[in-house]
Amino acid sequence: MSAPHGLRVEHLDEALGIHVRSPRLSWRLPAGAARQVAYRIETGNGWSTGRVEGEHSLLVPYEGPPPGSAERVDWRVKVWTDLGESDWSAPGWFETGLLSPSDWVARWIEPDDTTGERPAYLLRGEIRVDGPVERARLYATAHGIYEAWLGGARVGDAELTPGFTQYRTRLQVQAYDVTELVRAGADELTIVVADGWYRGQVGAVRAVDQWGARVAALAQLRVTLAGGAVVTAGTGPDWRWATGPVRAADLIAGERVDLRAEPSVWAPVVVADFGYDTLVDSPAPPVRRVEEIVPVAVTRPAPGRQVIDLGRNVNGWVRLTRLGPAGTRLTLTHGEHLGADGDVTTDHLRPDLPFLPEPLPAGMVDEVVAAGRPGEAFEPRRTTHGFRYVRVEGHPEPLGPQDVRGVVVHTDMRRTGWFACSDPRLNALHEAAVWSLRGNACDIPTDCPQRERAGWTGDWQVFARTAAFLYDVAGFTTKWLRDVAADQWPDGTVANMSPCPPAEGRDSPVAALNGSAGWGDAVVIVPWQLYRAYGDERVLAELWPAMTAWLARAERMARTGLWNTGFHWGEWLEPGGEPVDFAAFAAADKSDVATAYLAHSAGLATRIARVLRRPADAARYSALAGRAADAWRREFLQPDGRLTPDTQANHVRSLAFGLIPAALRPAVAARLVELVRAADTRPATGFLSTADLLPVLADAGHADVAYELLLRTGEPSWLGMIERGATTMWERWDGVDADGVAHDSLNHYARGAVVGFLHRYVAGIEPVEPAYRRFRVRPRRGGGLAWAEAAHESPYGRIEVRWDSEGLHVTVPPGTTAEATPPGGPARVLGPGRHLI
Repeated sequence: MSAPHGLRVEHLDEALGIHVRSPRLSWRLPAGAARQVAYRIETGNGWSTGRVEGEHSLLVPYEGPPPGSAERVDWRVKVWTDLGESDWSAPGWFETGLLSPSDWVARWIEPDDTTGERPAYLLRGEIRVDGPVERARLYATAHGIYEAWLGGARVGDAELTPGFTQYRTRLQVQAYDVTELVRAGADELTIVVADGWYRGQVGAVRAVDQWGARVAALAQLRVTLAGGAVVTAGTGPDWRWATGPVRAADLIAGERVDLRAEPSVWAPVVVADFGYDTLVDSPAPPVRRVEEIVPVAVTRPAPGRQVIDLGRNVNGWVRLTRLGPAGTRLTLTHGEHLGADGDVTTDHLRPDLPFLPEPLPAGMVDEVVAAGRPGEAFEPRRTTHGFRYVRVEGHPEPLGPQDVRGVVVHTDMRRTGWFACSDPRLNALHEAAVWSLRGNACDIPTDCPQRERAGWTGDWQVFARTAAFLYDVAGFTTKWLRDVAADQWPDGTVANMSPCPPAEGRDSPVAALNGSAGWGDAVVIVPWQLYRAYGDERVLAELWPAMTAWLARAERMARTGLWNTGFHWGEWLEPGGEPVDFAAFAAADKSDVATAYLAHSAGLATRIARVLRRPADAARYSALAGRAADAWRREFLQPDGRLTPDTQANHVRSLAFGLIPAALRPAVAARLVELVRAADTRPATGFLSTADLLPVLADAGHADVAYELLLRTGEPSWLGMIERGATTMWERWDGVDADGVAHDSLNHYARGAVVGFLHRYVAGIEPVEPAYRRFRVRPRRGGGLAWAEAAHESPYGRIEVRWDSEGLHVTVPPGTTAEATPPGGPARVLGPGRHLI
C-alpha cells in the first residue's frame, strides 16, 4: 500500500521560522483509500503518538515536546485505512523562529538621515564566522520594506518583506536558510530598506509617516558550526549606513533610480529601542515575483513616447533592458487604460474623495538614469503598480517586446481551482476574476492595486468564498484577520480597512466612517468561510472575541432590533446609485442592509458557537438573530411579500440571508425576476449583493433567468466588461463606458465573485462538510452550454467534475464522499475514484 503524502504544517508547504510551539499537521491519504481509521506520527526527536484511532488527517495538533527557539522538528506519518496499513510517508518538517525577546542579541538600527529625502538606505555590517558551517539562519524584519544581501548574494526570493501589518501591535519576522551563503571568515551583511507601507503613502488619503518618520532594520544571523557551537551576530552600533542608486521609493508614487550613483559616505547608524514584543511570524506564504509576461505590442502615440502593452492588467512592475547610453533619463508611467489618442491615461485613477481638498495624483511613475554599462537593467522592486500599459519617455531608440518583461508580483498562493466551459466568453470572465484576485493579493487583500491598495473589509467579505476555491488563501486570510482583530476599537468597531492606517482610524477625521454593516461583518463571515473551505476551527476560536465584540456593538446600535444608527456604506455602487452628494449619502437610511447583516452574522455566530462547543453562546446569538430578523420583517416585509426598498439588492439579500418566511419566498423571488426584467434583464446590484444574485435565482427555481443575466452583454453586465476589453474585473459596471472613457479602478475583484456561480452551479461543486470531506455535485445546466468542467484541489485531494453529452464525470479524492446528481437523474453517493453517471 502506498504512503500518505502532501504533508503540510499549519497552512504552509515550508514552515520555517514559525512561532507556534504546537503546530497542526496535515496529510493526504494514499490513493484509493476510502477512509482513514487510524494514524501514527513519529518525530525525529523520538516522540510518537502511537496508533491513534480516528479519521482526522487535517490540522492535527503536534503534541510532542515543545520545541525551543530555532529548533527543527522532522516528522512522518503512517495511516491505517480500509485498504490496510500504509508505508511511512516521506519526511516533513517544521522549524521555529526566535520565540522569545531574550533570543535576540541584534539591535534595532536606523540611518541617521535628516535630509527629508526618501531613498532606499543601505545598512551594512561585518559578520565573522570561524569554522565550518553546519546550519545558518537569518532572521530579519524592518520598519519599511527590506531585502538582505549576504556576501554579495541576495537572501531569499521574497519581495516587499516584512509585509503589511498593523505595525503598532504586529510586525512580521522572516526566517531564511542561508547555510549555502555563510562562509568561514569575515563577510558583509547588507540590508536595503525603503519606506514601504510603514512610512510611505498608505490608504485612501495616502498620508505618509503614519507609523513612524524613520525606517529601521533588525537582523540576526544564527550559525551552528560543525562541532555544535552556535554563533550569533546581527545589526548593532558598529553598523554603517549610506544611500545608493535608489533616490526615492514609494509603493504608490513609484521609484526613482540613478544607476550611475555610488554609495554615499558611510556613516554610523543610530541604535533604537523598539523592543521585540511585537514580533510575530506569518501564517501566509510570502510575496514573490511569480510570473513574467512578454508584451503583446509597443506603439508610438507621439514623438518621444512609446507605449508598452502587456495584454492584460497585472500587479507588479516591468523589467526594462537596453536603457540607452550613460545619462539617458527614462520616465515610465503605468496605467490601466489608453485614451483616445492611444496614450496612457491615469485620470480615472486619481483619488477624488469628499474628505480630500483636491484629487490626489495617480502615482505609478518610475524614473531611471542609465549608467551605460553592458547588461544593465531596471527593475523597481521597492514599488508596485496596477497596470497593463507603460509609457516610456526619453528613450533614444525604438523599444521592442524583447526589451521589456512584465513582472507579476503577488502573494505566492497555491492555485486550487479551475473552470472551463463551451462558451469562451465565460472562460474569459473567469480568467478576469482570477487575475483580479492575483492583482489584489499583495500581502493583504487589497481593493485595487493602483489607487488605494487598502485592505477594505467589505471587499474581501464578498469575495473570500470564491477566492478559497481558486487559491489556497487560508494562511493569507488568517494573517489579514489578525490585523482586523488588532484594528478593532475597544467598543467593538471594525475598521473599514485592515491594516488600518492611523490617518483613517479611530483618532482620525474620518473615524465616523468606520464600523459599517457588511464591512465590519467580515470579522464573522470571513472566518466562517475559512472554516468551510479548510476545516480550520482554530481560526474561529482565535477570532471569537473579535466577533462577539462586533456583534455586541451592533446589538447596542440596534436598540429596538432595527439597526438604524451610525454610518453605513450600504449597497455600494449600485448602477445609477453612485453617491454624488456624499453628505446626503452618509445621512441616508440604510437600515435594511444593516439589520439584515446583523441577523445574518448573529446566525453565523450561532453556528460558530456550536462548532466551538459553546452552547450558551449559541442560544444567545440565535435569539439575537431572531430579534434582528423579526425587526427586519416588521420594517421591510409586507404580508403579501412586497419589500421596501423595492430593489434587486434587497430581494437578493433577504433571500440569501433567510429573512423571508418559506411561504413568501416564491413571491419574493418572483418579484426579483420582475425587477431583473424591468432592468432589461441586467444586474442592478452593488458590492454586497452581486455575489448572491445568480445563486438566489437558481435556488428559487429561476436558473434560466440566472443564465440570461450571466450571458447578458452591454452595460451593465459581466460580459459587457469582457466585450469592452476587460482582463480584470471593474470597480463599476461602467468601468469603461460606451465612449471608451475609463472610470475608477479597472481591477476590483468584488463583482468577480460571480464566478462562484460557475463553480457551484454551472459545474456544481459545493462543500457539504468543512474542507470538502463530503461534497455535493449538482450541475444546473443552461445558457446553451454544451459542456462545463471544474477542478478543485481540496484539503483532501483533487475534485474534478465535467458534464457533457456522455454524462456527468466526477473524481472523488481519498477520504471523501460525493453526493452527485446528474441532470434529470437521482442523487448517488460516490466514494473515492473516477465515476461516470
